[in-house]
Amino acid sequence: LGTHDGDAETGTDGAETDDETASESDESDVGHFKKLLNLKSIREGNPTLRAVAKDVTFPLTEQEVILGEKMLQFLRNSQDPVMAEKMGLRGGVGLAAPQLDLSKRIIAILVPNLPDKEGNPPKEAYALQTVMYNAKVVAHSVQDAALAEGEGCLSVDREVPGYVVRHARVTVEYFDKEGEKHRIKLKGYNSIVVQHEIDHTNGIMFYDRINEKDPFAIKEGMLVIE
Repeated sequence: LGTHDGDAETGTDGAETDDETASESDESDVGHFKKLLNLKSIREGNPTLRAVAKDVTFPLTEQEVILGEKMLQFLRNSQDPVMAEKMGLRGGVGLAAPQLDLSKRIIAILVPNLPDKEGNPPKEAYALQTVMYNAKVVAHSVQDAALAEGEGCLSVDREVPGYVVRHARVTVEYFDKEGEKHRIKLKGYNSIVVQHEIDHTNGIMFYDRINEKDPFAIKEGMLVIE
């Protein structure tokens, strides 16, 4: 998910050839990961963004662990005005592996806490800071919610106006890099961000959730988050 003001900048059969094919596949995967560590996101229209990503298996490969760390660092850089300008980044709070042309269920989330009404810095820098492997929504509220200003995306270089209708509250299960399972409950902005990134691992774009006929329609009971 991109911050709205920046909008967005995620074999053949045959026993005789099995070993050779596996070796070539491994080499190709490693090479692909090395290329991805530059973290250049793909844009809408790329078929990877419409594919359902594969679960990762544990223990994770070294490349998968490093990728998660790099994704989180990318978000940190995008939120730092100096680094963002230097690297030509647009602000983002979430990134999914499919946005990097890698169809794996890996997402990074970095939601900063805002200063208080008096302008004092928050006690903790981030409201949510994590890398999730195989994340999925296992329960959700009946109530819907949407961001008042809409959503942006690192893979979409255009504004798509309208309310992106999501669940107001969700329970998410995921694994960390050590393979430990977590179950967390989210609401408000954090809930929206995580749902946006999980959607990427399911081949869903944010504008799929906008009412085409009436983009700013408000369903009964829907929460509009300022």
